[in-house]
Amino acid sequence: MHPELGFYALAGHADNSRQLITEVQQGEALGFGTAFISERYNKKEAATLCGAAGAVTERITIATAATNHNTRHPIVTAGYARTMQSLTGGRFVLGLGRGIPMLQDAFGIDRISTAQMEDFAQLMRRLFRGEVVMGHDGPAGSWPVLHLDAALNEHLPMNLVAFGDNTLKLAGRCFDEVILHTYFTDETTARCVETVKTAAVDAGRDPDDVKVWSCLATIGDHLPEPLRLMKSVGRMATYLQGYGDLMVKTNGWDPEVLERFRQDELVSGFRGGFDSRATTEQLEHVAELIPAEWLAASATGSPDECVAAVQHQLDLGCDAVILHGSTPTELEPIVNTWAEARR
Repeated sequence: MHPELGFYALAGHADNSRQLITEVQQGEALGFGTAFISERYNKKEAATLCGAAGAVTERITIATAATNHNTRHPIVTAGYARTMQSLTGGRFVLGLGRGIPMLQDAFGIDRISTAQMEDFAQLMRRLFRGEVVMGHDGPAGSWPVLHLDAALNEHLPMNLVAFGDNTLKLAGRCFDEVILHTYFTDETTARCVETVKTAAVDAGRDPDDVKVWSCLATIGDHLPEPLRLMKSVGRMATYLQGYGDLMVKTNGWDPEVLERFRQDELVSGFRGGFDSRATTEQLEHVAELIPAEWLAASATGSPDECVAAVQHQLDLGCDAVILHGSTPTELEPIVNTWAEARR
C-alpha cells in the first residue's frame, strides 16, 4: 500500500454511479492508500457512495472530500460516520468543505462560515466521545439534544478541504487532515502547508498529526488528447466558472485574465460545467483563454515525469498527494512507476 497516494473516485461528472465499485477495487489493488469521494447532488450523493466503497474493499481508506455539514442534521451525519466506521473497520474519514456559494444561493442553502465548521467539528468530537449534548446553541445551529451512544468513546478522523487562510488555520487547529485545491502554484502550496502546520503548533498540537494532502491534477500523455484536454482545460474552466475569483486571489494570478475569460461569448453563454458538457472544439477555444502557467501546476507527460511532479509536492512540504482527475486504470502506469521508484 502507498499511504501517501490517493485518488478521487468518480472524478468530475459521473455517467454511472456504479463505476465507483470498479474504481475503488482497482485503486485498492494498485495500492492507493485513500479513495476520496466528492459530492455532487445528481449521481454522487456522498453517504451512498461511501457505503458502497466500504462494502467492496478491505484495506483502502474511504474519505469524503467533501460534504457540507449544513445539508444534513448533525445527528444524521454522526450516524453516517459511525455506520461507515463500523462497516469498514475504522477505514473512514469524514471530510467537510465550505461549498460553492453560487450553488448554495441557487438552492437556498445557507453559506458556510469558518466558525460554523469549527463548531460542527467540535460537536462530532463530543458525540464520538459518547457525550450527551444538551441545549447546544452555537454557530453551527441550535438543537435541544444530540446523542449517539453513551458507550461510545472513539476518535473520528476528519478532514477539511481548504482554500483561504482562515480555513487552513481551522484545519491546523482541530482537523486530522487538510486537502488543498487543484492547480495551486508552488508558492501557494508551500504557504498553505506552513499555515496549517503553524496553526497546529499554536493550538498545542504536533504538526505531524495534521496530514496535508496536495491535490495534483495528474494527466499522463498515454491518454488520448481529447481526454487530456477535458481533464485539464475542462476542469480548470469549471473551477473558474464556480469560484474563479478565489482561485485567482489565492494564486496571485492576473484578475484581468479571469475577466476576459468570463466575457468570452462561449463562456458567458455556456450552461453547465465545461468538464462534463464541452465538446473538444469548445475546449480548444477555451484553452486559448487560459494561460499555460495556470495549468502548469499538474503532473503531465510520461510516467517518469508524472512521478517527478508527485515527488515535488512532497518536497514542497505536503505529506501525501491525491492523483486527481483520472481513474485508477488511467493512473496505473504512473502508480507502477511510483512503486518502482520507491523500491
